[in-house]
Amino acid sequence: MSSNSTRTISMSKAIGLFILSLVINSAGNVLTLVTTAKIHPSFLGSAYWTAAEANLGHAIHWNLFWAFLVFGMLITVLNAILVGHWEWRRAVGNLIFMVPFSALIQIFADFFSGNDPQLFAGLPMAHGPLMIGLYVILNFFGVVLIAIAISIYQRVNLVLHPADDLMQILRFKYCHGNATVAMWMSYIPPTLMAILAFAITRQFTNLGIGTLFALLFQGGLTGIADHFIFPHLTHQAVDVGVPDPSHATI
Repeated sequence: MSSNSTRTISMSKAIGLFILSLVINSAGNVLTLVTTAKIHPSFLGSAYWTAAEANLGHAIHWNLFWAFLVFGMLITVLNAILVGHWEWRRAVGNLIFMVPFSALIQIFADFFSGNDPQLFAGLPMAHGPLMIGLYVILNFFGVVLIAIAISIYQRVNLVLHPADDLMQILRFKYCHGNATVAMWMSYIPPTLMAILAFAITRQFTNLGIGTLFALLFQGGLTGIADHFIFPHLTHQAVDVGVPDPSHATI
């Protein structure tokens, strides 16, 4: 999938694709969290960033909205360091992404957990191998949704989640367009968050085979989605601090 230094799609199409990807990403993240909570003993786990932010938020007594928002904006500072300069447009774009994303995370979490039973009673606890198997599939599907969403809004490049902006900076500036290697490198900050959370609480939840699945395959799935989900959509107006980004590879 090639990248462009300019935009080749209309702003209305870019906004529509961005909104779609935002909903997909929020739903995918919450599916990994909720399915993990519905199996005891827990062995599933959520996507790595999700697990780290949720655990550190729990350690310092923040709800999901504030945990995702504040930690996300801290990554914005790291991104500026990697690019080599501070851009208010980029920082404000990260904030514009984080506010509705964090709100949608809380909304989907309340919905799937049954906090508003008038709308939905919530996913039941898993009892028996059939229900457990279904939740494993839903958990992995949540990771796939996250990868698809990342692929879409990275290519649209209207505004980005700071973590995905980090992945894109690493991908095009340091990893020669390789999505898989860039995703692995981008896991360093959440690893530090996870270590801090464990140091505070002496426990780490939302960690399991779903987390391992995300670690191994989310970057590759993002690269695959570049080719098969809206395949004619190229990376728009990429700015990673270098004049000519490399072509993307899986």
